[in-house]
Amino acid sequence: MKWTKLSLVAALAVSSAFAGGDIAPAEPVVEAPVVEAACNSNTTVESKATLYYYSDDFFGANSIFDKESSSLGAAVTVDASHKIMDGITANLSGIGYTNLMNESISFVGFEGWGDSYKTTGAFLNVANITATYGDTTFVLGRQLMHTPQISGFDWLLAIGSYEAYTIMNTSIPNVTLSASYITEFRGVNGGVDFVSLDGDNWTVGAAYSDAFDASIWYYNIDDDSYGGKYTQVYADAGTKIAGIDVAAQYINTDWDGADTSDVYGIKASGSVGGFDLMAAYVYTSDAPAGFMDNDAVYTTMWNSLGSNGVGDAFKVEAATEFSGVSVVADYSYYEETAAFVEEGSEFDLILGYGITDCIDVAGIYSNTDYGDGSGANQALELIATYKF
Repeated sequence: MKWTKLSLVAALAVSSAFAGGDIAPAEPVVEAPVVEAACNSNTTVESKATLYYYSDDFFGANSIFDKESSSLGAAVTVDASHKIMDGITANLSGIGYTNLMNESISFVGFEGWGDSYKTTGAFLNVANITATYGDTTFVLGRQLMHTPQISGFDWLLAIGSYEAYTIMNTSIPNVTLSASYITEFRGVNGGVDFVSLDGDNWTVGAAYSDAFDASIWYYNIDDDSYGGKYTQVYADAGTKIAGIDVAAQYINTDWDGADTSDVYGIKASGSVGGFDLMAAYVYTSDAPAGFMDNDAVYTTMWNSLGSNGVGDAFKVEAATEFSGVSVVADYSYYEETAAFVEEGSEFDLILGYGITDCIDVAGIYSNTDYGDGSGANQALELIATYKF
């Protein structure tokens, strides 16, 4: 019954991020590694181990912590970057995983249905060549993408990834131009295999950040596996007024054979008395917006994506830190979902704590009413990460 998950990193970020400021052009390479390999100064490696516990009450049918509704997954992720020559780098991200409890539950995303879902295994989530010449960078191969309406979800044990060809240019001051042609996709909680996409699937975009933040993107999606074929225009802008960050967004999705969708969103955020506060309102006409894996609609929550909504929706959020513990509480309401069922809502409480520089833990409680008459579903997720 779940829709999908918001990146934990994004969820724990302060709510003052806005518009172009939190929408980056494609970031296809692995995050900058920090540990140098002893035998080659051109190779850097970064690793982490993750334990992920998930349980829910299945809309009141079970109790949280019941064996039947709980699962525990573990993974080790190794990110490696090797400088082949000046301006050319090879990037790899390998993930080994296993399900430690209750193999009938597919929450880890790598078991449960078919041959591509295994209880234990390994795969390459990133494998690309990155080449930079002057102000232009090319990324060829498996990569992470972070555009507004095509982006990998960083949830469970591996972020969603894409087989793509990307070019980025920063020749214009304060402007990043980017374009990506996507051939394959491995979605979060989607197994280990990359799925070939039909037709031509691509995006071009421009992001500006200086006196204000703004971005504009165009998408062409021929593959209909993720809601149908469509073309889409996304635009946003944001600035600071009297100490308050304000932003607006617009999304037009021209569906092939379905009603056109228009999304209008506004958001305001700021800090008061040690709390980061945010409020957003989004109106979507006629049909949901198109997206792949993740979206940038202001009302997106831990379980619920704003792109799936129709009609009125709003979100409020408060974030702070107490004795080293980061705390985020948010609530959303939506008039209809993509299935046009009436009125749903979600409440999330997200906690994070860094035990050491290398060990951190997080807990997420969510209470989600999907508006389908089944009532609210309560879930608890516990995460421990060790970087080495």
